[in-house]
Amino acid sequence: MQVGIVGLGLIGGSLARAIKANTAHTVLGADLQRPVIYRAKLLEVIDEELTEDRVGDCDLLILALYPRDTVKWVEDHAGAIRKGAVVVDCAGVKRAVCEPCWAAAEANGFTFVGGHPMEGVAKLGFEHSKRDMFVNASMILVPHRDIDIETMKRVKDVFDAIGFTRYEIATPEKHDRIIALTSQLAHVVSSAYVKSPTAREHRGFSAGSFRDMTRVAYLNEKMWAELFLLNREDLHREIQGLIGHLQAYDDALTGGDEERMRDLLREGREIKTALDREEAE
Repeated sequence: MQVGIVGLGLIGGSLARAIKANTAHTVLGADLQRPVIYRAKLLEVIDEELTEDRVGDCDLLILALYPRDTVKWVEDHAGAIRKGAVVVDCAGVKRAVCEPCWAAAEANGFTFVGGHPMEGVAKLGFEHSKRDMFVNASMILVPHRDIDIETMKRVKDVFDAIGFTRYEIATPEKHDRIIALTSQLAHVVSSAYVKSPTAREHRGFSAGSFRDMTRVAYLNEKMWAELFLLNREDLHREIQGLIGHLQAYDDALTGGDEERMRDLLREGREIKTALDREEAE
């Protein structure tokens, strides 16, 4: 099978490395930066460049692009994609991506499946990609309601070989609602937290909590701003919810209400314990 990967950054580069290392598939890669293409070929991460005239040769296309770029690429290349081929994206929002891409797929005879690999590191670019990045990771798949099981199995077989061991099937709405909490809010909190003037004095005063809280503040602001705004309603709801919870802690603090503070902390601990128990089941 010929697999085309568009975008050879951290995610696309890691997918290419894993497919080359674990399958016999031919991997074609495209990237806006010519040095990345040269390096990927030199390191045998890809077999050949994915040029415009080779898009139609691919049985599977994986798009590791920003959301708006994903939609533009699909719409611009819809007529060139081989009928029967499958296109999977890796963007962090799904409502803004899936609907226009499903429409383009239906009109041109290929299948589009929304995808979101739940793994990454706080670094950017091809140079930080790793072939084992997705080992034991979770993959969210957002298929069109009319997709057939054989097509889904073809997609899963490739991602199994990459290393994914858990799959979640979601609608675009469910994906974006949950990701607003599990990913987007975490990045907002980390970015806001590190802005405290006290952060500059943290050295030697943290046993790991500061590092954990600030890890994802090292982010690609262009991509994350796009993700936040494309999912503004869900993210706004989560931010407002967090503000409300923080206010409760602050009220207990300013009121000197130790019993209320213990209650709030106990509630948080019990919820975390329940979440960990569910995760282990």
